[in-house]
Amino acid sequence: MPRRKDVQKRKLNPDPKFGDVVAARFINQLMQRGKKTIAEKVFYGAMDRVAAMTHQEPLKVFKQALDNARPRLEVKSRRVGGATYQVPIEVPQERAFSLAMRWVISFSRNRGEKSMVEKLANEVVDAFGNKGNTIKKRDDTHRMAEANKAFAHYRW
Repeated sequence: MPRRKDVQKRKLNPDPKFGDVVAARFINQLMQRGKKTIAEKVFYGAMDRVAAMTHQEPLKVFKQALDNARPRLEVKSRRVGGATYQVPIEVPQERAFSLAMRWVISFSRNRGEKSMVEKLANEVVDAFGNKGNTIKKRDDTHRMAEANKAFAHYRW
C-alpha cells in the first residue's frame, strides 16, 4: 500500500452476456493464467446449468448465493503484551464480497464432479440453498468470532 495517496479503484467493465459487473469480477477471479475465454465459458456454462437446476433467473441465484456466503464477522490477530489474541471484527463489505467469491471458487475446484462447469454450478446452487462447503466455511468463521467475543475490547 502506498504511504502518500489513496489508491484509486479501477473501473471494471461489465461482462458481455449479462452486462453485470459482479459477473465480470467473478470471471476475473475464476480466471487462471490469463485464460479469460476459458473462465467465461466455465462461468456461462455453470449459469446455464444453474438455470436448468433451479428454474430461476441464473444471475439472481448467483448473486443470492454470493450474499449467503458473505461473512459478517471474522477474527484478526492482535498482539497485546506478548500474547496474541484473536479479535473479532466486522468485515467490510468489499472484503466480505471478495471472500465469498474466493470461497465459492476454491470449494468448487475441490468438488468431486467431472467438469469445472458442473462443480461451479453445484457449488452455486448449494450456496443458494444455504448448504455446502462455502456456507460451512462462513459458519466456521462466524463461530470463531463468537467464541472470541471476550477479546472484542482489543479492537483497534
